[in-house]
Amino acid sequence: MTVRLNIGCGQSPTEGWINYDDSFAVRMAGSPLLTWAMRRTGLADAGNLEFAAVARACGIRHADAARRIPHGDGSVDAIYSSHMIEHLDRREARGFLAECRRVLRPRGMLRLAVPDVSLPVRDYLADGDADVFLEQLQFDLDRPRGIRGRLRHLLTGGGRGHRWMYDKRSLRTLVEAAGFMEIETLPPGRTRIADPGRLDLAERPEESIYLEAVRP
Repeated sequence: MTVRLNIGCGQSPTEGWINYDDSFAVRMAGSPLLTWAMRRTGLADAGNLEFAAVARACGIRHADAARRIPHGDGSVDAIYSSHMIEHLDRREARGFLAECRRVLRPRGMLRLAVPDVSLPVRDYLADGDADVFLEQLQFDLDRPRGIRGRLRHLLTGGGRGHRWMYDKRSLRTLVEAAGFMEIETLPPGRTRIADPGRLDLAERPEESIYLEAVRP
């Protein structure tokens, strides 16, 4: 049986794949009592509650993939992760790729989609607007305000902004250092995954790098 994982799926799970996300909303989805408490205290905003409802309806599972992907060694055929790794710091990113390598079968395929940092850099060099440039990078720069804001940030992770950014070369270097081979960047819509099913192969094409690599 083919095992395919979509890690960091957010509110866009893929039918026919096992979908994981590390959002606090996915934890809420598994506990009606926690959802009630977070709603009652106002610690969960509308976005959290909407995500929790999607997670319940679609069977999204919780996993902190930078620490452990809940599958055995060499048991997975393909892993897809879209616009997730840039939310990890460098240590977490290396841990995530190490876990991908662990669970993938030999010749298993890893596919990453990430925002291309060269695009906002290009725009900045063209117009020189530093404020727009920093907004495009989407780093989590705003500190939580007030006791409730701080508590919400502690529980839910706050804005979950970017912690690192990549271009084609730096992403390739990271994946290669994790022990993958046959690394290739692909145009939107193309893949080397044998059976992608309903996977969105052109997710956010205006800003994304698509990279695939093989587990030796």
